[in-house]
Amino acid sequence: MKTRLMAAAAPLVLGAALLGGFSVTALAKTAPKTASAAPAYTGPFAKPSTLPLHAPDFTQYKDSDWQPAIEAGIAAKRAEIKAIAANKAKPTFENTIVAMERTGSLYDRAYNVFSQLTSANTNDTLDAIDTAVSPQVSALNDDIYLDDALFARVKAVHDSAAGKALTGEDAMLLATTYDKFVHRGALLSAAQKVELKAMNLEIAKLETAFAQKLTTATAAKAPIFDTAAQLDGLSQTEIAAAAKLAADKGHAGKFMLALDNTTQQAALTSLKNRDSRTKLWDASVNRTSGGDQYDTTGMITQIATLRAKKAKLLGAPDFATYQMYDRMVKTPAKAMEFMKGFVPALRATQDREAGLLEAAAKAEGQNIKLEPWDWSYYAEKVRKAKYDLDENQIKPYFEVWRTLEDGVFYAANKTYGLTFKRRTDLPVYHPTMRAYDVIDADGKQLAIFYFDPFARSNKRGGAWMNNFVEQSYLLGEKPVVSNTLNIAPPAEGQPALVSFDNVETMFHEFGHALHGFFASQKYPSLSGTNTARDFVEFPSQFNENFATIPEVLNNYAKHYQTGATIPAELIAKIKAAETFNQGLGLGETLSAAMVDIQWHQLSPEEAAQPPMAFEAKALAATGLNTDMIPPRYKTPYFRHIWDNGYAAGYYSYIWTEMLAHDGWDWVEKHGGMTRANGDHIRKTFLGQGHTKDFAELYRDFTGHDPEVQPMLEARGLAPKAK
Repeated sequence: MKTRLMAAAAPLVLGAALLGGFSVTALAKTAPKTASAAPAYTGPFAKPSTLPLHAPDFTQYKDSDWQPAIEAGIAAKRAEIKAIAANKAKPTFENTIVAMERTGSLYDRAYNVFSQLTSANTNDTLDAIDTAVSPQVSALNDDIYLDDALFARVKAVHDSAAGKALTGEDAMLLATTYDKFVHRGALLSAAQKVELKAMNLEIAKLETAFAQKLTTATAAKAPIFDTAAQLDGLSQTEIAAAAKLAADKGHAGKFMLALDNTTQQAALTSLKNRDSRTKLWDASVNRTSGGDQYDTTGMITQIATLRAKKAKLLGAPDFATYQMYDRMVKTPAKAMEFMKGFVPALRATQDREAGLLEAAAKAEGQNIKLEPWDWSYYAEKVRKAKYDLDENQIKPYFEVWRTLEDGVFYAANKTYGLTFKRRTDLPVYHPTMRAYDVIDADGKQLAIFYFDPFARSNKRGGAWMNNFVEQSYLLGEKPVVSNTLNIAPPAEGQPALVSFDNVETMFHEFGHALHGFFASQKYPSLSGTNTARDFVEFPSQFNENFATIPEVLNNYAKHYQTGATIPAELIAKIKAAETFNQGLGLGETLSAAMVDIQWHQLSPEEAAQPPMAFEAKALAATGLNTDMIPPRYKTPYFRHIWDNGYAAGYYSYIWTEMLAHDGWDWVEKHGGMTRANGDHIRKTFLGQGHTKDFAELYRDFTGHDPEVQPMLEARGLAPKAK
């Protein structure tokens, strides 16, 4: 998701919800009128959408609308902030801190939708607008956080007796607002602020350019195959989809395999032809490092160098330390210490599994040196032989819409009492999407949910959650949330069958959605998923556990042709195989996370070295078998850290997996999937946003600090405790 500005939703009212004894309507009427200096804007975002919960009305938007709306929103936000800074009244929590939370309604209405479109359904016009407005967004952030008069008011409130007497969400808002100002340079000299603004502007331009180039390259570098025989091993449905993609791209009669976001490619598991596997692998790992128009390595050098310079200017020893100021894990050294704890057992697992795969190849008469493009293919063979489990046996039981409605939604109903009603009257930005009303256990509407599951050439890779509207009692807003995935679309007339990995991704992203649905905060800056990077992935990874609860599986895992429930013996095989292939499963993520931290501990001089040379040294330092199992994202296509806000934060996936396993251990010890446990989960962390310290939220849930043992057991890296 794109970085949000300080406030995130329109100051408008839904009904007469009560807040601290006052109706939201009354509070809105008393809000300062700070936008009088803003230029007039009369486009489609001038007022909130008239659709339920102010959901975006995609029928009203043209490509030409976005730039005027965003620029008008930036101007309005700037005017609103300027009025707060110029207020002659004594600074108070209400007229300064809360007033800032009310700003930016026009900007948020437009940009929250625009950022999703540029990620999920972009085109050349939208990309050009993104290039034009991203520096303006960066400049606006600087104009807010580097405003001396505004910071003086914030500091006055922060240092006052009244400020120190605040409690609960008010106290957290004041503390985080003050910390953000300091973190973003409020204490710098005038000359240093000028230098910082220039850096931020250039970084914003480079990050946007990187994102656009990577999306384009991933589509352009999809390998082409001349015959169906070269794709032997893929299903007829997959081969038909490859033929359609090739035809759509002007290569009728040939076959094209779209590249996944990651280094590993799903088809590597099944492709029998080793040359085809090699071709697909090469396309994946070289998509943006081939010295052509798609090469991102020069951009990466510039981004890394500028980030290192920025950290130095702001008094931090490196960018990783600078980034981690508000994290649950406070320093890069602690993050690396946590990750290195996995290396001895994981490296031993990698070496042991490599031996198994080489033996499998030799058993077939293939006297080959095992290469990275062979790993998934022979891992699947070993899995079939050892666990009698074939991915093609599994897929017929997992149709995407049934998985969503009878699996993901079913688990949310049983645990939290939610129900979902499909809305065919709400407009969407792509015809393969669906929209749903989310109804709370009390029968009242809680949110609106959009689901956009299928890959497109104009959609960036990966999966994510996005808020079109963020919850806020102050602003009278309820959440409007989307989940976006990249499941291979089926050939025409065929069912949309997915791998079990895709199933887990659906549950994962819905965990983010639940975090957004259950937001129950006064202030938008603290609402829902507006938490630290190493906490926000906890609800999502925690929600993956519901995918394999027998009651849930039996409700959604139905054969698409016969309707038969997935056999118990097949479930048993899936569970038995869970700890197999951890050398790849954890290894590729751990190495990527360790490289990320190392990238962002460089000095400006060190960051200027050739990216691939540095990556080689960083990988060697991990102690893992990265020659055979490269990182999940190699440096030139590591979107998470160069554009997506996870710089020095990719370790979060491993840290929060640890939280999720430990948290699920608590659930199992307290009765499993019950409404009582659902209420406890919602009360202690899933509905709390950033109203407390993250460690405190976790202790509220489990009663103890996080423990790594359940994750080690789940990954097969330690024996289960007796």
